[in-house]
Amino acid sequence: MTRGVERENVPAWKRAMDVSVAGFILAAGSPVLAIVALGTRAFLGPRVLYYQERGGHGGETFEVVKFRSMQHEQDEDGRELSLEERAHPWGEFLRRSSLDELPGLINVLRGEMCLVGPRPLVARYLDRYDHEQSQRHRLPPGLTGLAQTSGRNLVSWEDRFDLDNQYIDELSIKTDLQILATTAWHMFTPWLDRGTGHSPEFFGSETVEQNNELLVGSTTA
Repeated sequence: MTRGVERENVPAWKRAMDVSVAGFILAAGSPVLAIVALGTRAFLGPRVLYYQERGGHGGETFEVVKFRSMQHEQDEDGRELSLEERAHPWGEFLRRSSLDELPGLINVLRGEMCLVGPRPLVARYLDRYDHEQSQRHRLPPGLTGLAQTSGRNLVSWEDRFDLDNQYIDELSIKTDLQILATTAWHMFTPWLDRGTGHSPEFFGSETVEQNNELLVGSTTA
């Protein structure tokens, strides 16, 4: 668990919205889910769903579920493939349209996630946050969030964490509805570039600062 994080209770209005909207989308969108599952099976092979341990409420970990958007990590000879080799147009479409996130509605119904909140990042990052960055875990993570509607991976790690904390500090029904509306628009315009590629590894702010100091020193030497 991330140190120094006080779990905040999810407001009743937010939980009610999460359950009702997630349940409705899963029921009404079942044909879409089936089509995406079949497409993923056809283009990327077996193992349609992808599970990964992520940081959640209070820094506790959970398994997020998504549609798989990359090809298998190894080839037939057991050779490790790079991200470029594992990429596929179908997976790129899923990421750009956020359709790969739809199974995460199950996490929402379980209470592990919310519809809107800071995105759940990989569990290995939990020990790399400073105190301020770790405050993004005060509330459960979300399928979408303020950082995602503000540029996704085009935004630096530091700015993303600031947006996450800003969202929690200014939590309101209006903000959630605005973010959901923007996310829906993004899903229907997947051809626009909003930084939907893979994020660079986050090694912690101290590492970033040290690298910047080295760069400055090398240019002034």
